[in-house]
Amino acid sequence: MRNEETTRLRAAWIPLARGEVLEIGIGSGLNLPFYSSDVHRVYGVDPSLELQRMARKRAMAEPIEVEFLSQSADEQLPLSDASFDTVVMTWTLCSIPNAPKALQEIKRVLKANGRLIFLEHGRAPDPGVAAWQERITPLWKPIGGGCHLNRKIDDLIVAAGFRITELKTCYLPGPRLMTYTYQGLAETTGTDAAI
Repeated sequence: MRNEETTRLRAAWIPLARGEVLEIGIGSGLNLPFYSSDVHRVYGVDPSLELQRMARKRAMAEPIEVEFLSQSADEQLPLSDASFDTVVMTWTLCSIPNAPKALQEIKRVLKANGRLIFLEHGRAPDPGVAAWQERITPLWKPIGGGCHLNRKIDDLIVAAGFRITELKTCYLPGPRLMTYTYQGLAETTGTDAAI
Protein backbone atom coordinates (compact mmCIF):
# COMPACT_ATOMS: atom_id res chain seq x y z
CA MET A 1 0.00 0.00 0.00
CA ARG A 2 2.65 2.44 -1.07
CA ASN A 3 1.58 4.89 -3.76
CA GLU A 4 0.75 8.57 -4.16
CA GLU A 5 -2.82 8.25 -2.89
CA THR A 6 -2.02 6.14 0.17
CA THR A 7 0.87 8.48 1.02
CA ARG A 8 -1.53 11.44 0.78
CA LEU A 9 -3.95 9.74 3.16
CA ARG A 10 -1.19 8.84 5.61
CA ALA A 11 -0.05 12.47 5.59
CA ALA A 12 -3.61 13.61 6.36
CA TRP A 13 -4.48 11.18 9.16
CA ILE A 14 -1.35 9.93 10.94
CA PRO A 15 -0.40 13.37 12.37
CA LEU A 16 -3.64 13.20 14.41
CA ALA A 17 -2.03 10.56 16.66
CA ARG A 18 -1.05 11.69 20.17
CA GLY A 19 0.76 10.34 23.23
CA GLU A 20 1.41 6.62 23.52
CA VAL A 21 0.55 5.01 20.17
CA LEU A 22 -0.16 1.41 19.26
CA GLU A 23 0.18 0.77 15.53
CA ILE A 24 -1.57 -2.39 14.37
CA GLY A 25 0.21 -3.85 11.34
CA ILE A 26 3.22 -1.55 11.38
CA GLY A 27 4.53 -3.46 8.37
CA SER A 28 7.59 -1.83 6.86
CA GLY A 29 7.04 1.39 8.83
CA LEU A 30 5.48 3.57 6.13
CA ASN A 31 3.55 5.58 8.75
CA LEU A 32 6.61 6.45 10.86
CA PRO A 33 7.60 9.67 9.03
CA PHE A 34 4.09 11.09 9.54
CA TYR A 35 3.93 10.95 13.35
CA SER A 36 4.12 14.39 14.94
CA SER A 37 6.13 15.49 17.96
CA ASP A 38 2.93 14.94 20.01
CA VAL A 39 3.67 11.20 19.90
CA HIS A 40 5.80 9.96 22.81
CA ARG A 41 6.35 6.38 21.66
CA VAL A 42 5.01 3.92 19.09
CA TYR A 43 4.47 0.23 19.74
CA GLY A 44 4.28 -1.56 16.40
CA VAL A 45 2.50 -4.91 16.10
CA ASP A 46 3.24 -7.13 13.11
CA PRO A 47 3.77 -10.87 12.67
CA SER A 48 6.21 -10.47 9.76
CA LEU A 49 9.83 -10.40 10.90
CA GLU A 50 10.96 -9.32 7.41
CA LEU A 51 8.64 -6.29 7.46
CA GLN A 52 9.75 -5.48 11.00
CA ARG A 53 13.36 -5.48 9.84
CA MET A 54 12.43 -2.83 7.27
CA ALA A 55 10.46 -0.86 9.87
CA ARG A 56 13.39 -0.92 12.31
CA LYS A 57 15.57 0.63 9.64
CA ARG A 58 12.97 3.36 9.01
CA ALA A 59 12.57 3.94 12.75
CA MET A 60 16.27 4.76 13.12
CA ALA A 61 15.69 7.82 10.90
CA GLU A 62 12.83 9.13 13.08
CA PRO A 63 13.00 11.01 16.40
CA ILE A 64 10.36 8.88 18.13
CA GLU A 65 10.99 5.70 20.07
CA VAL A 66 9.52 2.58 18.45
CA GLU A 67 9.08 -0.81 20.12
CA PHE A 68 8.06 -3.89 18.15
CA LEU A 69 5.75 -6.76 19.03
CA SER A 70 6.15 -9.82 16.78
CA GLN A 71 2.64 -11.22 16.71
CA SER A 72 -0.77 -10.94 15.12
CA ALA A 73 -3.12 -8.36 16.60
CA ASP A 74 -5.81 -11.00 17.17
CA GLU A 75 -3.61 -12.64 19.81
CA GLN A 76 -3.50 -11.37 23.39
CA LEU A 77 -1.29 -8.27 23.36
CA PRO A 78 1.28 -8.12 26.20
CA LEU A 79 0.09 -4.61 27.05
CA SER A 80 -1.84 -3.16 29.98
CA ASP A 81 -5.51 -2.25 29.81
CA ALA A 82 -6.26 1.38 28.96
CA SER A 83 -2.60 2.23 28.29
CA PHE A 84 -2.71 3.90 24.85
CA ASP A 85 -3.86 7.34 23.78
CA THR A 86 -4.09 6.41 20.10
CA VAL A 87 -4.33 3.23 18.06
CA VAL A 88 -3.47 3.42 14.35
CA MET A 89 -4.55 0.87 11.72
CA THR A 90 -3.66 1.39 8.08
CA TRP A 91 -4.53 -1.20 5.44
CA THR A 92 -4.19 -4.06 7.89
CA LEU A 93 -7.63 -5.08 9.21
CA CYS A 94 -8.26 -6.89 5.92
CA SER A 95 -5.48 -9.39 6.60
CA ILE A 96 -5.90 -10.12 10.34
CA PRO A 97 -7.40 -13.63 10.58
CA ASN A 98 -9.85 -12.75 13.38
CA ALA A 99 -10.65 -9.06 12.91
CA PRO A 100 -13.33 -8.87 15.66
CA LYS A 101 -10.91 -10.33 18.22
CA ALA A 102 -8.19 -7.85 17.16
CA LEU A 103 -10.63 -4.96 17.58
CA GLN A 104 -11.50 -6.22 21.08
CA GLU A 105 -7.80 -6.20 21.96
CA ILE A 106 -7.52 -2.67 20.56
CA LYS A 107 -10.49 -1.57 22.66
CA ARG A 108 -8.96 -3.18 25.75
CA VAL A 109 -5.66 -1.28 25.50
CA LEU A 110 -7.15 2.07 24.41
CA LYS A 111 -7.76 4.68 27.11
CA ALA A 112 -11.34 5.81 27.66
CA ASN A 113 -10.58 9.16 26.01
CA GLY A 114 -8.36 7.62 23.35
CA ARG A 115 -8.96 7.42 19.62
CA LEU A 116 -8.66 4.87 16.88
CA ILE A 117 -7.36 6.20 13.55
CA PHE A 118 -8.14 3.91 10.63
CA LEU A 119 -7.34 3.81 6.92
CA GLU A 120 -8.61 0.55 5.48
CA HIS A 121 -9.95 -0.94 2.30
CA GLY A 122 -12.95 -3.24 2.19
CA ARG A 123 -16.45 -3.99 1.03
CA ALA A 124 -17.74 -1.57 -1.58
CA PRO A 125 -21.30 -0.18 -1.43
CA ASP A 126 -21.97 -0.98 -5.09
CA PRO A 127 -23.79 -4.34 -5.29
CA GLY A 128 -21.94 -5.46 -8.43
CA VAL A 129 -18.51 -4.70 -6.95
CA ALA A 130 -19.43 -6.26 -3.59
CA ALA A 131 -20.62 -9.43 -5.33
CA TRP A 132 -17.28 -9.75 -7.09
CA GLN A 133 -15.45 -9.07 -3.82
CA GLU A 134 -17.34 -12.01 -2.28
CA ARG A 135 -16.45 -14.28 -5.22
CA ILE A 136 -12.78 -13.32 -5.41
CA THR A 137 -11.88 -13.14 -1.69
CA PRO A 138 -11.41 -16.94 -1.23
CA LEU A 139 -9.01 -16.96 -4.20
CA TRP A 140 -7.32 -13.69 -3.26
CA LYS A 141 -6.58 -14.50 0.41
CA PRO A 142 -3.81 -17.06 -0.26
CA ILE A 143 -1.97 -14.80 -2.71
CA GLY A 144 -2.80 -11.47 -1.03
CA GLY A 145 -1.31 -12.11 2.41
CA GLY A 146 -4.66 -13.15 3.92
CA CYS A 147 -6.43 -10.05 2.59
CA HIS A 148 -10.24 -10.13 2.72
CA LEU A 149 -11.59 -7.78 0.04
CA ASN A 150 -15.12 -8.07 1.44
CA ARG A 151 -14.87 -6.86 5.04
CA LYS A 152 -17.19 -3.97 5.87
CA ILE A 153 -14.79 -2.01 8.02
CA ASP A 154 -17.20 0.46 9.63
CA ASP A 155 -19.55 -2.34 10.74
CA LEU A 156 -16.64 -4.31 12.26
CA ILE A 157 -15.46 -1.25 14.22
CA VAL A 158 -18.94 -0.45 15.54
CA ALA A 159 -19.64 -4.10 16.44
CA ALA A 160 -16.47 -4.10 18.58
CA GLY A 161 -17.87 -1.31 20.76
CA PHE A 162 -16.48 1.79 19.08
CA ARG A 163 -18.34 4.92 18.04
CA ILE A 164 -17.15 6.29 14.72
CA THR A 165 -16.77 10.06 15.08
CA GLU A 166 -15.55 10.74 11.56
CA LEU A 167 -15.84 8.61 8.43
CA LYS A 168 -14.93 9.27 4.82
CA THR A 169 -15.29 6.64 2.13
CA CYS A 170 -14.24 6.60 -1.50
CA TYR A 171 -12.64 4.59 -4.25
CA LEU A 172 -8.95 5.26 -4.68
CA PRO A 173 -7.48 4.98 -8.20
CA GLY A 174 -7.14 1.36 -9.28
CA PRO A 175 -9.31 -1.75 -9.48
CA ARG A 176 -12.63 -1.09 -7.71
CA LEU A 177 -12.52 -4.55 -6.12
CA MET A 178 -9.49 -3.50 -4.06
CA THR A 179 -9.71 0.26 -3.65
CA TYR A 180 -12.89 1.10 -1.72
CA THR A 181 -11.40 2.94 1.25
CA TYR A 182 -12.65 3.72 4.74
CA GLN A 183 -10.85 6.53 6.56
CA GLY A 184 -11.76 7.90 9.93
CA LEU A 185 -11.67 8.22 13.68
CA ALA A 186 -13.41 6.20 16.37
CA GLU A 187 -13.57 6.17 20.14
CA THR A 188 -14.68 3.56 22.65
CA THR A 189 -18.32 3.66 23.72
CA GLY A 190 -17.69 2.17 27.14
CA THR A 191 -19.91 -0.86 26.49
CA ASP A 192 -18.90 -4.26 25.21
CA ALA A 193 -20.57 -5.44 22.04
CA ALA A 194 -21.16 -9.10 21.34
CA ILE A 195 -18.98 -10.58 18.64
